[in-house]
Order: sequence, then C-alpha cells, then structure tokens
Amino acid sequence: MRSRYSAFVLDKLPYLLATWHPTTRPASLESNSPGLKWLGLQIKAAADQDAEHATVEFVARSRLDGRASRMHETSRFVRENGQWFYLDGDVR
Repeated sequence: MRSRYSAFVLDKLPYLLATWHPTTRPASLESNSPGLKWLGLQIKAAADQDAEHATVEFVARSRLDGRASRMHETSRFVRENGQWFYLDGDVR
C-alpha cells in the first residue's frame, strides 16, 4: 500500500499499472493534475483474510489549487506467485 501511495505521489504510472491485478487493471492511467500536492497517508487498518488475500483501509490527503481533499478507501489485495496486487477498493 505504501509503495502504491509513493507511486501516486511521484506520478509513477508504470509501477501503479504493474502492481494492479490484470483482471481489474485499467488500460491506462492519467498523470496527476498540475499543482496537485499529496500531503500524507494514514493507514487506518490492515487485515489478512488468508495467506493470499488482504485489505488495507487508508486515508490519503491532498491539495489542489488551495482546496484540501481526502480519499478514504478500503483496498483489496491478492498475492500471486509471492507478489501482492491491488484488486479494487471501496471508497468511503
């Protein structure tokens, strides 16, 4: 989760796509809006459902053109061949 947040901050779109599960991965992603500033990530909860499935609840804060924003999501991850992939998430 933290590596994906860092990739969002640094606009590392290839990494985001590579860590997104192929069954739910979009064909492409758009770069951050000019002026977007990421302010922080707070992990609220993390839980393993079993050895291959986990969830992470987080809040990511940002600011664009002086307006603060936050994204609160519970993300689902799956591990395949030892690598974790983002599946999807429920935004709150």
